[in-house]
Amino acid sequence: MPSAPQNETPAPAPVAPSDESHLRDSLKRCSAPTIEAAVKYRRTKDTSLLPTVVLGIVERFLEPTAAQKLREPDDDLRVMEDLGLDSLTLMEAVILIEEVVQISINNDELRNLRTIGDIRVFIDHKARGVPPPEPSKVLLVEEIVSAVPQQPPFLFLQEATLSSGWATGTYMISGQESFLAGHFKDNPIFPASILLEALGQLAVLFMLRAPCPQLEAPVDPKTIFFTGCEGVRCHRVCRPGDLLRLSVKPKRLRMPLATFEGQIRVGQEKAVVAEEISLTFGFALRAVDEPSSSQA
Repeated sequence: MPSAPQNETPAPAPVAPSDESHLRDSLKRCSAPTIEAAVKYRRTKDTSLLPTVVLGIVERFLEPTAAQKLREPDDDLRVMEDLGLDSLTLMEAVILIEEVVQISINNDELRNLRTIGDIRVFIDHKARGVPPPEPSKVLLVEEIVSAVPQQPPFLFLQEATLSSGWATGTYMISGQESFLAGHFKDNPIFPASILLEALGQLAVLFMLRAPCPQLEAPVDPKTIFFTGCEGVRCHRVCRPGDLLRLSVKPKRLRMPLATFEGQIRVGQEKAVVAEEISLTFGFALRAVDEPSSSQA
């Protein structure tokens, strides 16, 4: 008899017909691609299928206008504020995700899942059996004011979310900003230079408050200064009433230079993209213990 071939990739484990039938029934209100991705994930445990599964399940609980926002993937989309899911409906979605992916999410973990990106990354870690990343940190305007050197009326962040690898923030253009009176007469337009300033402020906040392992010591806020900006494109005029949604990601953090990429959106429209925002910085000096009297 011929010997069995060696080193062949094992075939995917079959899903019992009753299990597949139950899975399809649980997902019957989801899209066909979501159902097929879930069935394939059960067979193969291929985690690359999870974004399709997770987004498809979330979409099943959304109103049509909110569901449209998921067509263009955006990890910064907030589940409650941007997609309109209340806590009870979010819990329903999470229970279905738990059933399909065969994981367990406790209430403390659920409280940290504020954005689509939070959910996607968390589910991926859980499915692979590795510890989830540190939860993102949410700062309201009072905490931002206490953290950064920029102060009102020249502060363009009203809320921010920080993680180890990115930061997002929001700013509502009120129309009361003093510079709008002359920019332009009878046609108030938020200056592009101030949009870049807002991204720079978010980068500063990241350096001062984010749980970032690349920074081996606390940064001194008095040492952070803007040095340059490259690859800037303005795609949309921003006016009073627009809610600016800012995001930055560090590209390089090595004293004395930090570089970030950033963008601003209004709704689903891209407003500004900056390929590289550069800041110079220094670390805070460590306190030196005073010599004891015996050493005097």
